[in-house]
This record gives sequence, C-alpha cells and structure tokens, in this order.
Amino acid sequence: MEKRKQLSVSAIKNGTVIDHIPAKHLFKVISILGLETFDHQITFGTNFESHKLGLKAIIKVADKYFSEDDVNRIALVAPVAKLNIIKDYEVVEKYALKVPKEISGIVKCVNPQCITNHEKVTTKFVIIMKPEVALKCHYCEKITDQEQMEIQ
Repeated sequence: MEKRKQLSVSAIKNGTVIDHIPAKHLFKVISILGLETFDHQITFGTNFESHKLGLKAIIKVADKYFSEDDVNRIALVAPVAKLNIIKDYEVVEKYALKVPKEISGIVKCVNPQCITNHEKVTTKFVIIMKPEVALKCHYCEKITDQEQMEIQ
C-alpha cells in the first residue's frame, strides 16, 4: 500500500476564502484586491486540479471581508469563483460571484487613443460575455479581452 504525504494549509478563524479562481488569473485577483499590501495572513495556492476549470487557484485571507465592489472586480477575471465567508472556523456564507453589467474606474482602456488615456475621465465599460468576460469601452467602443485587461 502506498503511503501518501499531504501538506495541510491551516484553517482561518475569520475571513474569506476565494475558491475556483482560474489558475492563470490568480495574481490578477491578488492585484485587484490589493493583497500585496495587506498585513494579515494570506494563503494562496495554484494549479490544483479542477473538473470545471482544468487548473484552479484558491486564496484564503484572514480577518478580511470584501466589499461588493471588490467582489465585482474579482468577477471580471474569475467569473466562476466562489466566496466562502468564515467565522469562528466555520463557513457561514457561501456564494458564487455575479458579473456586473457595467464597471467603472477599475480597468484601463486598451485603446491608446481613448479619451480616458489622455484626459481625467473615469473609464466605463459594458460587460460582454463571450466565453470569457470582455469589456466594451463606453467612450471609444474598443473591446478589451481577458489577455489585454489591465487593472488600474
């Protein structure tokens, strides 16, 4: 009989677990949420096998609950992600993300000629669902896809 070794990641007492992040978008989600400057415990892992995604990532953030705006931003790059709210080591709330219809001030327009790249104009996009999320600029109508998406 084969003996398996397993590395365990400690549970968090209070906070948020973001699961089912496409592995290739893990660091975009970390950047979107500003976790690189967060001073509480953050645990993340990537390239776990997933039947739905092929490879997935997970982030555990201790002592942090995200705003609706933050959750909407996560949905831009990880629309199938799931959020688990943890209180006293128990999952008290679990929900799937919803992609908003519009988003403002989060993503840079890919068009170098767009007014938002030359004037103090807040970006504004309509969300388009291809197979993945894409954004159509309100001002220049240029489409920004997942690969081009630059979070501000």
